[in-house]
Amino acid sequence: MGFRIIKTAVATLIAILVTDALNIPGATSAGLLAILGVDVTRKRSLRSVSSRFFASLLGLLLASILFSLLGFHYWVLALYILIAFPAISKANFKEGIVTSSVVVFRVFNGEALSLGIFWTQIELLLIGLGSAMVVNMAYMPKGEGRLMEIRREVDGLFSVIFEHISLTLRDPEHVWDGKELIEANQAVERGIQESNRALENQMLQPDVAWNVYFYMRKEQLDNIQAMMHLISQVYERLTHGELASKLFDQLSKDVVTEEYTGKTEKLLNGLVDKFKEMELPHTREEFELRSAILQLCRELEFFLKISKKSKAPTSPTNLSRMKDKS
Repeated sequence: MGFRIIKTAVATLIAILVTDALNIPGATSAGLLAILGVDVTRKRSLRSVSSRFFASLLGLLLASILFSLLGFHYWVLALYILIAFPAISKANFKEGIVTSSVVVFRVFNGEALSLGIFWTQIELLLIGLGSAMVVNMAYMPKGEGRLMEIRREVDGLFSVIFEHISLTLRDPEHVWDGKELIEANQAVERGIQESNRALENQMLQPDVAWNVYFYMRKEQLDNIQAMMHLISQVYERLTHGELASKLFDQLSKDVVTEEYTGKTEKLLNGLVDKFKEMELPHTREEFELRSAILQLCRELEFFLKISKKSKAPTSPTNLSRMKDKS
């Protein structure tokens, strides 16, 4: 937000100075248009500036018709709003309604219609919105550092979650409030927002690696939710649970490493084979408990498959060479 204020101040100053240097009346109006044109990303700036410019042209056209037919009266402005705003919205220039209003109100205050007046308004639009565009395109803060920080937070929270799952499998009476699951979901959502913003700032050859990573984690959170439901069904200590707990011990380490190690997957495959060799359950309760643990292993398998098929950036300076992430 602070950097956007600085950009707005610079764009406003440029617009006013250029307008004044060209002896075009309404330098402050150009500055106001520059304020409206500054945006948070490059791509959004392009859409915003084009929308504001064409909305203003459409508004000028409609206003000129109304003013020439009905005159310069306050009630004509109300009529303009009733007609122009829906028309601008229907033309998909809704973002430019305020900008078009600024231009039309300037014409209204002048109480005159001529090609020279219309050209002056267009010049102000070009200078004001153009200044905002130049400032927006000149520099946008890079978000790799922030994205890497969020990624470390997410990985750390995943690690803690798996540690608690492991403890619960060893001791079903282990108490955990699950706050890390909520925090992980919030961090992933922040990561998605930041990665979308970073993508909006990339005009040529956009890199979607960060988006892939955070959407991967969002998908894996669904797996973890299913795991939590299955864990709640394990109310007694079993050998199967203690064996499965080793998987999550390993996963809590793998999830914070840069590469997909495959260690958890190897342990999982070995454990599934071992389960097949063990005796069948003797009671219904044991059957239900072992069934929940087996389903837990299957959810873990889905979790690992998502990791293997998705790529994640390993560092802010080497995003192009991505490695599989657990």
